[in-house]
Amino acid sequence: MRTLHFLLIFLLCACNTLSAKAPFSAVKNKDAEKQNLALNLILSDYDVIWGFDFISDHEILFTEREGNVHHLNLKTKVATKLTSLSQVVEKGQGGLLDLALHPDFKNNSLIFLTYSVKTSDRKYSLQLATAQFKDMKIQQVKSIFTAQPSFSTTHHFGSRISFDQNGHLFLTVGDRGRRDLAQSLKTHNGKVLRLKLDGSSPKDNPFTGEKKALPEIWSYGHRNPQGLFYDLSTKQLWLNEHGPRGGDEINIVQPGKNYGWPIITYGKEYHGPKIGKGTQKAGMEQPKKYYVPSIAPSGLTIYSGKKFKFWKNHTFSGALALEHVNVIDFAKKGSDGQAKELRLFTDLNERVRNIKESPSGDLFFSTDSGKLYRVSP
Repeated sequence: MRTLHFLLIFLLCACNTLSAKAPFSAVKNKDAEKQNLALNLILSDYDVIWGFDFISDHEILFTEREGNVHHLNLKTKVATKLTSLSQVVEKGQGGLLDLALHPDFKNNSLIFLTYSVKTSDRKYSLQLATAQFKDMKIQQVKSIFTAQPSFSTTHHFGSRISFDQNGHLFLTVGDRGRRDLAQSLKTHNGKVLRLKLDGSSPKDNPFTGEKKALPEIWSYGHRNPQGLFYDLSTKQLWLNEHGPRGGDEINIVQPGKNYGWPIITYGKEYHGPKIGKGTQKAGMEQPKKYYVPSIAPSGLTIYSGKKFKFWKNHTFSGALALEHVNVIDFAKKGSDGQAKELRLFTDLNERVRNIKESPSGDLFFSTDSGKLYRVSP
């Protein structure tokens, strides 16, 4: 009987230890070896890990697109499921998407979440919510903003979050497949929005007071922005977005500016013909970088240089279609006149969904196959 008792204890301990679903294992990779990088697999066997953020160097919160929020302890190697959000509708490209800690998280324990929901008219929209993470629980989930209008389509939700230093939240909303409305100031789709941290609209937004414009709009003419990063050192907001067949872009986003979609683009229709009126037009912004063919960018960060000195101020983006981590040096140009880039971890064959820098300067990236990797010197 005593033997059986100890066996049960052993099995319970083993289950808790394996709750992260994968060992923290080193990954052999040619790109990592060339760059003198240590690549470690932290998690695997999850649904799409769309969003994650760092509580500390040892704790991460992350989302699965199917609707779950998890806590990961990097010291104990244990991942714990905290909640499944019943309001999340996982359909098409929708589901539980981004997650970001409130700028004053240490004092208020608040997090922000974005997800697709079914609206009262039986269509779909993007919603922004706050929740409290306390005592290893997600509590008091509260919707604070819903993009208008809702659509029957279930793609191009956009949905990245970033914060400035003045108590504002930036949120991307994709064109939802209604590309013409990306140029309309009457809708939120195809836009970058600037909100207060309670979800309301700041009075100094560029279109506040205009009768035919929604006050939350910060910039417009975007297709499907899935990377967003506010650089606190330069006070610049960076964004990457999906083009169609070619024409992915990286932009510096400025208030009130028009980024052209679908009137100008470096991409084409999936079946071949050109879109719009070419690649340039007066009154519409040019990208800092564009990709032909598409890499399908998702996730964006500008690296601080804490651990990788040679990558200070380099821009990092995930790539879904071409399956790699994209590294851009805007201080140098290649033979094509565009910023120089490096493509890492191509032989992993992983759709890289998001990438962020940890507090100590490691790089973490997540994948659509439900993996989380850490990159260290």
